[in-house]
Amino acid sequence: MHIFLSISTKLLQSKSTSFKSLTWIPTVFLLSPKQMSQSTSIPRNQQRIRDHGYDDYMEVEKKIRKVKKFQELLLTQPNSMIAISRLDMLARRFGFKQYEAGKFILKFPHVFEVFEHPVQRILYCRLTRKSLLQIEQEKLALLAQLPLAVTRLRKLLLLSNTGRLRLEHVRIARKDFGLPDDFEFSVVLKYPKYFRLFDAKETRNKYIEVVERDPRLTVCAVENVREREYREKGGEEENVRFSFRVNFPPGFKIGKYYKIAVWKWQRLPYWLPYEDISGYDLRSLEAQKRMEKRAVATIHELLSLTVEKKITLERIAHFRLAMDLPKKLKDFLLQHQGIFYISTRGNQGKLHTVFLREAYRKGELIEPNELYLARRRLAELVLLSPRKVTVDRRLINYGKQGGDDEMADYVENGGDHSAARETVREDLGEESLDSDGDCSTDTENAQKEANNDDVTDDAEDTRVTNV
Repeated sequence: MHIFLSISTKLLQSKSTSFKSLTWIPTVFLLSPKQMSQSTSIPRNQQRIRDHGYDDYMEVEKKIRKVKKFQELLLTQPNSMIAISRLDMLARRFGFKQYEAGKFILKFPHVFEVFEHPVQRILYCRLTRKSLLQIEQEKLALLAQLPLAVTRLRKLLLLSNTGRLRLEHVRIARKDFGLPDDFEFSVVLKYPKYFRLFDAKETRNKYIEVVERDPRLTVCAVENVREREYREKGGEEENVRFSFRVNFPPGFKIGKYYKIAVWKWQRLPYWLPYEDISGYDLRSLEAQKRMEKRAVATIHELLSLTVEKKITLERIAHFRLAMDLPKKLKDFLLQHQGIFYISTRGNQGKLHTVFLREAYRKGELIEPNELYLARRRLAELVLLSPRKVTVDRRLINYGKQGGDDEMADYVENGGDHSAARETVREDLGEESLDSDGDCSTDTENAQKEANNDDVTDDAEDTRVTNV
């Protein structure tokens, strides 16, 4: 009897444990689907899909960022050149290790030039002529688009709730919006009818405030895109009225329910970024939906105001409180990967750059401006092969005899060697080619000319040393 009772109790315990395990499994399946946002039906936690076009763009930007630091260092030195022995010591300020600065400048011979000083007989580093032309081109483009920069700053201030932003936050992102380094004097104080600079008593920080709200500046860039697409393609008005351009990265999995969620979100009405929402009740679920879509429109407009239609996530976070943006910006932007793209390349994963997808095609800006083209000119010099340096030097030596106008045309053509070769062939004479029909005499003459140029250069150096 005791044995029977013990066996029955064990069976009951085993059934109860199995029953508990069976009842625990459905609760897991109830929590296992993707968490949906409370304001929209789009999944909240999205996995980031890489787009190599934007990542390759940032790999070049990483090199350009270091090159610009060296350029600024050289421009601050007397005669814009520095001894190689001092370069390694000064480069440690930028985080370079010992003997790493010399290796770095040798990688980019079209930007930096290492030469022997004719008097001191030590190695110096300076900027090449192409690099100096690129810097001058960027300065001219910055001055030419200064009226557009004033309009960008006015629209940026109108995006904030109070019409004001901290001066320090704008200074950090000045290059993204095409503002000069001295914008506090050349833009803010120069146009008192648009801006007002004051010190806040509670925080003791300087703020920039817009003087007057111009209704002509409260039109978003996405509204112009919607109007243009509606006139060109047509379609239902409700599908276009509140929609955004969506272009998912390659490899992004789009299911049937996700398509339905995006379709519903595209038709959802929202408050515009420039609209005053202080009088609305934001506690309802409908208000949360509109506020979430308004945050997407605000970031979209913020990226549209930049020169290169990109900005780092950390700089967007500076404007988070002033523009009512969500706290977890990275997760929020990953929820809308068809509109934005976040690249972690450029600073060992510590820097997050946000791109506006509709503004780029195959890694290039669709509607480039002069300032963007001037900055990309530096990228071309960085990516130019070091093997072409010898050809460039021969052409420069030939330009000493042929004139500086030909060299200027060569630089303006972006380093096109075909035009320069045609001028060389014309000056050397085409009679030898027509008469003999062989290129050997032409090459021999070119070698003689190059040797003569080297001799004349050595003679000039000896004259300088004798003086």
